[in-house]
Amino acid sequence: MELFRLGIHELNEMLSRGEVTSSEITESVLGRIDAVEDRIRAYVTVTKDNAREMSKSADKAISSGNRDPLAGIPLAIKDNMCTRGIKTTCSSRMLKDFVPPYESTVTSKLLQSGYVLSGKTNLDEFAMGSSTENSAFHTTRNPWDIDRIPGGSSGGSAAAVAADECIAALGSDTGGSIRQPAALCGVVGLKPTYGRVSRYGLVAFASSLDQIGPITKNVRDSAILLNIISGKDVKDSTSAPIEAPDFTSVLGHEIKGLRIGVPREYFIEGMDKEVDLAVKTAINNLESLGAIPVEVSLPHTGYAVATYYVLATSEASSNLARYDGVKYGFRAVGKDLLDMYMKTRAEGFGPEVKRRIMLGAYTLSSGYYDAYYKKAQQVRTLIKGDFDKAFKKADVIVTPTSPTPAFKLGEKTDDPLQMYLADIFTISVNLAGVPGISVPCGFTSSGLPVGLQIIGRHFDEQTILKAAYAYEQSSQWTGRRPSL
Repeated sequence: MELFRLGIHELNEMLSRGEVTSSEITESVLGRIDAVEDRIRAYVTVTKDNAREMSKSADKAISSGNRDPLAGIPLAIKDNMCTRGIKTTCSSRMLKDFVPPYESTVTSKLLQSGYVLSGKTNLDEFAMGSSTENSAFHTTRNPWDIDRIPGGSSGGSAAAVAADECIAALGSDTGGSIRQPAALCGVVGLKPTYGRVSRYGLVAFASSLDQIGPITKNVRDSAILLNIISGKDVKDSTSAPIEAPDFTSVLGHEIKGLRIGVPREYFIEGMDKEVDLAVKTAINNLESLGAIPVEVSLPHTGYAVATYYVLATSEASSNLARYDGVKYGFRAVGKDLLDMYMKTRAEGFGPEVKRRIMLGAYTLSSGYYDAYYKKAQQVRTLIKGDFDKAFKKADVIVTPTSPTPAFKLGEKTDDPLQMYLADIFTISVNLAGVPGISVPCGFTSSGLPVGLQIIGRHFDEQTILKAAYAYEQSSQWTGRRPSL
């Protein structure tokens, strides 16, 4: 049996029964990384020695009675979450040698659970991108077709899970960066409600939009990981003081009578025909399980991309002002202080990050703030209102995760606007702050995965997990892996 192919809950049961050790699981995963990583390039840093030490500690804890669901399980972490003593680069030259002196809240919780860190995964620089082609180090490739992108910005995490280079992973989602790569790589990706998971130790891109969540091989594993990382954190003033339920408790419950909203604005002209067919077939499948499709409208969807790229870039320009070569990170040599500032930011940031900083600085500048930033915040309120109204008619909303399957490497790098439109179906969820999950719902004729997005009310991850699990168990898509 190839242990690297199994999920969290399967391995936890085997560990509990004493059928396998964490060291054996870890060696299986590290061997898989050795076998395929040169083709996938999912990782920035593989922490082999650290993983072996963590697995030995986990084996001792398990033999002493630790039955935590993550004890001894190798997980990968997106390289924008601080890990004490281990490089956290954000896939940027600016932070290529940065070693955090502290641990993020989510990885602290994983450590308390006894997990094993397999490594830090590649991303679009500072999480700004939809293809993982903006990394300063290398491009990650889609395990289903290595000539195609894995999605972004959590492309490294999604590719690592799809290629079995870890058992599960954490990503971050600002405008679709968990769900879109999960869809394109044929795995499960969950963006929790804004405030459900602490952002402390997550390197900020857009603070009112960023949220950490799991990327896994199946829905149950997403629920298990969400159980661990959720909860109020005094270190993050935006984390909600709402007690998290046991997200696994609803799995297996029937969905008869569940109202699934189908928004007319998400089935648009120009969408890939095979994606459209796969998603509509999935909706029919949910109906056969007793769910009730209802048409809903999200009328301000057409403004979402423009709204997002005003707000996200504004917050990015503010958050990234701290990288000046003085306190930490890359520093260029200049003839004086101002010259050093300018050269540090010119040489340390890549083209996409510079583009977003300039866009954000412009929209926040004197004379333009009301015309752009303030107006975008008003439209954001309208988009949230659309969801509030839709959830009066529906319990969940179902949509495609991405309008197309994975595109070719380099296909959209020269056209930033086309790249931005790749997130058209995921951005509204972040603007409204609601939770969303992507689950595999089919493949194109050329063998590329398609994702179904299920969106829920604020802090109602249980309902979207229940629906996603019911669909997963009735379909044939989850569990398929690319042949590498």
